Amino acid sequence: MKKIIFILSITIVLLACTSTDKKSGDANSNSDSTQQAEKAKIMSDTANYTNIQWLDSTFLSMGTVNEGAQVEVSFRFKNIGNKPLVIANVTASCGCTIPETPQQPFAPGEEGVIKAKFDSKGRVGEQRKHISVDANTTPSRAHDLEFTVDVKK
Repeated sequence: MKKIIFILSITIVLLACTSTDKKSGDANSNSDSTQQAEKAKIMSDTANYTNIQWLDSTFLSMGTVNEGAQVEVSFRFKNIGNKPLVIANVTASCGCTIPETPQQPFAPGEEGVIKAKFDSKGRVGEQRKHISVDANTTPSRAHDLEFTVDVKK
C-alpha cells in the first residue's frame, strides 16, 4: 500500500512539473482546479456535511409557453447546518435544460439559488424536466428538483 501511494505521489509531482502555461487563461483554470480539489475534499469527508432547506417547492409548474421560448427556473435554498454548504454538481435530465452549478460555498445561514434554462424549441406538449443536485448534505447528498412546462406550437 505504501508503494502505491509513493508511486502515485511521484506521478502527480512529475505531471505537475511538466505542465506549462500556454495561455493567459491558465491562471483561471488553475483556480478552477483548486476549487474542484477543495470541493472533492469536502465532499469526501462526512464531518463536513451540513443541512439544506429548500425555501420553495422542489417541484415547479412553469405554466404555458410558445415553442421556441427560453424558460428560466430557480430553486432557492438555505444552509441550515453549521458547516459550509458546497454544491458539487448540478445536472439535468436532458440537453434541453442547462443548469448552473454555484461555485462558492454557502456559509451557515446563507441562502443561494440553483438556476437552469430550458429551451422549448422542438418540444411541443407537456415537458417534465429533472435536475439533480449533489451537495455535502445529510441525510442524503442527492437532491432532486423538478419542473413542468406546457409548450404550445
